[in-house]
Amino acid sequence: MSRSAPAPAAEAGAAAPRRASAGAVWTALGLVYVVWGSTYLGIRIVVQTMPPFLSAGARFITAGLLLAAVVAWRYGPAALKVTRAQLGSAVLVGLLLILGGNGLVVLAETSVPSGLAALLVASVPMWVVLLRAGSGDRPPPATLAGVGVGLAGLAVLTSPGLSGEVRLSGVLLVVVAALLWSLGSFSASKLPLPGNPFTGSAYQMLAGGVGGILVALVRGEERGLDLAAFSTASWVALGYLVLIGSVVGFTAYAWLLQSAPLSLVSTYAYVNPVVAVALGSLILDEALTWPILLGGAIVVAAVGVIVSTERRK
Repeated sequence: MSRSAPAPAAEAGAAAPRRASAGAVWTALGLVYVVWGSTYLGIRIVVQTMPPFLSAGARFITAGLLLAAVVAWRYGPAALKVTRAQLGSAVLVGLLLILGGNGLVVLAETSVPSGLAALLVASVPMWVVLLRAGSGDRPPPATLAGVGVGLAGLAVLTSPGLSGEVRLSGVLLVVVAALLWSLGSFSASKLPLPGNPFTGSAYQMLAGGVGGILVALVRGEERGLDLAAFSTASWVALGYLVLIGSVVGFTAYAWLLQSAPLSLVSTYAYVNPVVAVALGSLILDEALTWPILLGGAIVVAAVGVIVSTERRK
């Protein structure tokens, strides 16, 4: 997903924002905008020649190990120590976010255009609001109105699957992925995660990556595996997802959570899908049909309403 590294862990463990230069903030925000928006394109290129869950599992295991190494180097090996409860929470959130949320998007992008997948995933803030409402929280009326508008946009976005332009199963997979990511995000705010957001995310990536490998084995993705059949473009895209999408993108995001107002950081939610649609059209020549343009505009506008009303709470 556009959130290629698990943001909720960072939110749960982030301290109050500290002062940072405007230039540094906007540089980091630009990285999150472009990098996380481009991950959908990267995934689409990877799955052109690589098995979905094997590639996703390898991506997050590698990224998790790299992030853990960075944590040990930057903060000392003791920073990786967690309690049993914290580890269990990180594993659960990682399975929901990485295996469920991201893994199903990877599987779906074997048949769904990257731009459409990004726009469907943009519904995550809407599902989070509904989960909050179901738990007894009372979102502002304007937020609920934004959810209603967003669901209408989501209905428009599913029409390519209903009309047969893309596989309906792929569209539904992305919707389920968004629901699982939302559940993981919501759960992360309630569970005892590690205090260091980088530590928590390293364990989440590792748990989700191992889960992806296990699902790949169940699906039989290793049968007849031929590494020589993987294209150079897929290898480059996978490396990009590991180093840039996961490690660099998440590092920038986690730093922003500690250095900039959350209302500014949260704007990635409606910038990422725009970047993804543009890149998919320019690089992969993905069609910009009226359901994608109209439904996408409605969803992005609704997410903008939700984010703006929530920041005033």
